[in-house]
Amino acid sequence: MLGSSSGLSPAPPLLPSVAKNSKWVRHGFAISAVLTDDPTMTTVGDGMENIGLVSIDPGLESFKDHFRYRMKRYVDQKKLIERYEGGLEEFALGYQKFGFNRDEGGIVYREWAPAAQEAQIIGDFNGWDGSNHRMEKNEFGVWSIKIPDSGGNPAIPHNSRVKFRFMHGNGVWVDRIPAWIKYATVDPASFGAPYDGVYWDPPTSERYEFKFPRPPKPNAPRIYEAHVGMSSSEPRVNSYREFADNVLPRIRANNYNTVQLMAVIEHSYYASFGYHVTNFFAVSSRSGNPEDLKYLIDKAHSLGLRVLMDVVHSHASNNVTDGLNGFDIGQGAQESYFHTGDRGYHNLWDSRLFNYANWEVLRFLLSNLRWWLEEFKFDGFRFDGVTSMLYHHHGINMAFTGDYNEYFSEATDVDAVVYLMLANYLIHNILPDATVIAEDVSGMPGLGCPVSEGGVGFDYRLAMAIPDKWIDYLKNKSDLEWSMNEISRSLTNRRYTEKCVAYAESHDQSIVGDKTLAFILMDKEMYSGMSCLTEAPPAVDRGIALHKMIHSITMALGGEGYLNFMGNEFGHPEWIDFPREGNGWSYEMCRRQWNLADMEHLRYKFMNAFDRAMNLLDEKYSFLASTKQIVSSTNEEDKVIVFERGDLVFVFNFHPEKTYDGYKVGCDLPGKYRVALDSDALEFGGHGRVGHDADHFTSPEGIPGVPETNFNNRPNSFKVLSPARTCVVYYRVEESEESHDDNDEMGVNEILAADVITEQEDVEEAASRAKVGKPHLVDVDGDGSGLSKTVNFEVEDIGDDASDD
Repeated sequence: MLGSSSGLSPAPPLLPSVAKNSKWVRHGFAISAVLTDDPTMTTVGDGMENIGLVSIDPGLESFKDHFRYRMKRYVDQKKLIERYEGGLEEFALGYQKFGFNRDEGGIVYREWAPAAQEAQIIGDFNGWDGSNHRMEKNEFGVWSIKIPDSGGNPAIPHNSRVKFRFMHGNGVWVDRIPAWIKYATVDPASFGAPYDGVYWDPPTSERYEFKFPRPPKPNAPRIYEAHVGMSSSEPRVNSYREFADNVLPRIRANNYNTVQLMAVIEHSYYASFGYHVTNFFAVSSRSGNPEDLKYLIDKAHSLGLRVLMDVVHSHASNNVTDGLNGFDIGQGAQESYFHTGDRGYHNLWDSRLFNYANWEVLRFLLSNLRWWLEEFKFDGFRFDGVTSMLYHHHGINMAFTGDYNEYFSEATDVDAVVYLMLANYLIHNILPDATVIAEDVSGMPGLGCPVSEGGVGFDYRLAMAIPDKWIDYLKNKSDLEWSMNEISRSLTNRRYTEKCVAYAESHDQSIVGDKTLAFILMDKEMYSGMSCLTEAPPAVDRGIALHKMIHSITMALGGEGYLNFMGNEFGHPEWIDFPREGNGWSYEMCRRQWNLADMEHLRYKFMNAFDRAMNLLDEKYSFLASTKQIVSSTNEEDKVIVFERGDLVFVFNFHPEKTYDGYKVGCDLPGKYRVALDSDALEFGGHGRVGHDADHFTSPEGIPGVPETNFNNRPNSFKVLSPARTCVVYYRVEESEESHDDNDEMGVNEILAADVITEQEDVEEAASRAKVGKPHLVDVDGDGSGLSKTVNFEVEDIGDDASDD
């Protein structure tokens, strides 16, 4: 056993069924377990003396042995897969071998179930009698059968129900949904009914064909986190196609470039938010079938939106009847998808934990990633529950302080780390432009660094401490108690070279038992004080102002990407409560009231407009992708934060009462500055106190090249009007812009205002061609990238082809 002082996790012992230094003979495509002791594999020191992470962060020097060890484990595992499976990418094509696949003259079905004594395939096609469809088992625990076609047609009809029937060691037969099933359904009329696997192989005429290429990878992701099922304005489950036609245009209109879809993978318990997965290769049937999901993704691509999947490989549902857990019948870990005993069970989540050292588990999970990338054209993933994977304690009752010993010790689950390294290598090999995000609350160093540098390989990590800080301030501090230094530190506290996706709130802050920022800020006034026809109550005036400021400074200072959860952009009131016994199985609180943002007389439209403008600001100036981030002032007395991101200058005045005229702000480049974005503008529900037509000329400060003689360490400065509770962004007017297109020298506020006139003309033209009906979102600038407006009509039915949009 290696001591914690070395920074190493203990190497796993050899499996009982594997002889020391044994040689594997490739047989077909299955190997029953990971080989961990082979003299032909790398030694710890081979080619691993220079760990890139250590050169970036010398503080990791004392943990170099840990990085060498896990790199050796990664390299050895990869070499084993290359030797016995033909490479990692070939290994990840497991869905072409396991589950149901067409073969010449029939259907071949394979299932890994080494603990089963006998096995059959049953379903509608054989009257649920498997006596004539018994399966054969090879030495690696893989059961298989080939079912010949009947009369030139598949013996198992498309869209018919199937299950895997096998016998326990005690002689008991059980029916389970095939592990690699690509679709599963339940009888909606029967409460609590079990799911059935469905053989999905539609004829060519019913198979959705993608029409649009993947959009290019953006410089920085502006992510709209969405849940398809609860995206309807009505109290019901929404469909993939309705989401594609009605919600995607809204997302694009607000200038997001990426959609992150939650709860896509099948989960029998709706209220789990999609995190208790039962069928890993199946789309959630509540919202439609696989072809419907493909339509959604293709529609997103047609609008220039990339699509990420919220993937859950950290655990699996405890559901025995419907899920993967049904294959666990008490066998050892090397014959199961999961660890045995306490190590295989998550106490807080009531779910099963994967054995990432198992060969077939690696095949299953890596193939799962490739399946979603290639079959459905997802553009990447957000890995859920990464903290639980990284540590044997799963983060339970663990308060991470930043001490490196917390990350690299015997508590580190190196099996899971190696799996994540393999996963990231695979994803980026298949799709080099993929975006992969880790949900990790621990802050493990190297998580967002390339595998080649000793990292785990994620492109981004979620900045999960930021929303907690905002909630703490809103619930526990008065406005004058807010610390500008602490806010700035919280937003900028991230590792050099490791990118973060910042967010002020996500779905976590929206569920029952918690409150969104808007609801914390305005509470009951959201029911009575949101009409524009009356003067805003103080709580609403403050609430909208701070809502804009919190989201804006989080986006501008908190990371290299930004995320918003569906509805929060316009301050959606109340909380999310999925149908359950405690609420009478009601869908009333499991929907999105889009009409609130669409109504001209309600103040929700102001927050929505500002969200649109915030994203447009990054679209125009690409500040999120800029590595230039300089906080020049955090004035506690004035309650003002001034910083530069890219060549933009941001001025945030958090003071509840004080307005500063002629307030001096530092900047890098000399010249003329104008307003790019103003949260106090009338179109954002502000008071219109800042003039947008004023030119702000800089003055030199101190001795060039000597920061200590400058103003707030900046070589230039200019003076601004900074009203209470506002954020104003300034851009530098390039000399060449004076003779350019008007839009080149317009701020975001002016661009939005100018679009209103054109927008209205387009709306009127569209109305003349449309039938009267319910409100429908219409793209009004023709290219899918501009504003949208709700009007009292809907367009004619365009059918299912995204190319007709």
